[in-house]
Amino acid sequence: MDRIRIAALLAAGLLFLGGCGGRTAPSSTDPGGDVAAERSAPTPAREPTETETEPTAAAPAPSREIPAFREALFHEAAAEELAGCRLDFSALAEGYVAVSARSDKRLKFQVIKDDVTYTYDLASDGTPSIYPLQSGDGAYTFRVMENVVDSKYAELCAETREVKLADEFQPYLRPNDYVRYTESSDCVRLSRELSASVADDAELVAAVYGYICDHISYDTEKAMTVVSGYLPDADSTLREQKGICFDYASLGAAMLRCQGIPTKLITGYVSPEGLYHAWNMFYTEETGWITVTFRVDPGNWNRLDLTFSAGGVGPEFVGDGSNYTDLYQY
Repeated sequence: MDRIRIAALLAAGLLFLGGCGGRTAPSSTDPGGDVAAERSAPTPAREPTETETEPTAAAPAPSREIPAFREALFHEAAAEELAGCRLDFSALAEGYVAVSARSDKRLKFQVIKDDVTYTYDLASDGTPSIYPLQSGDGAYTFRVMENVVDSKYAELCAETREVKLADEFQPYLRPNDYVRYTESSDCVRLSRELSASVADDAELVAAVYGYICDHISYDTEKAMTVVSGYLPDADSTLREQKGICFDYASLGAAMLRCQGIPTKLITGYVSPEGLYHAWNMFYTEETGWITVTFRVDPGNWNRLDLTFSAGGVGPEFVGDGSNYTDLYQY
């Protein structure tokens, strides 16, 4: 049994090591648990020889180092004015673009690379938004679109920039509009508390998984009434202790990203019902790790479906991941 599997079972309360209450279980030859005294005469006490040494204290268990917090900000001084919109391209290497715009009409923001287009709702009151650059290196086109009539939009401004990421994980190590948190967020504080008691990333993933499954319930009513354009808030999910799949995936991503573990929030479909769903994938340097009981392939990105796990759905539903169809990643 690999270490993440053990850690996950421990976190879920399904595996116990040692005896109860810190006592050692009695041996099979001594039902009372006490060692019988020998009947021979006691051995006189003696002084230790020069070759004998005092026992040394056990070395403290290794603890996981908490990494520096990675932020994502709209840099006002660096933002460029384009047709009344302000676009901040100063952090492209860190995996995100920031934008702020004002209008009396609805706005959209598009991130386009090759044949992949992400279209987002953009606040029209000037509130800055952070969007990931999830399509790797290359030329990106950024467009702000303004509603004209019904569902039709016209371009307000567009700009093309070359993106060279510091590394492929940058978009999945920071907050954005879909995975929202700051250094002072409750989910970050909780993640740091969990990280302080584990030895490595594997144990932290298991601890986060166990905490969310134990404390967050599925909100059926919300799932029936949620409106288009809804964005999750990790701290609200923690506070309310319930959420939909989008909330589970956003909270999981926030708690792992803030600890330096690259984590995707993915939306797509799960067969055979064709359920539109949200889940996570996280990255480790060691190939072949099992993500609790769920795994996609022998590669390093591993699937983590907190919604199904919290609801008691077993790994047989997830299977090898072939029934998942990734559509978007954030």
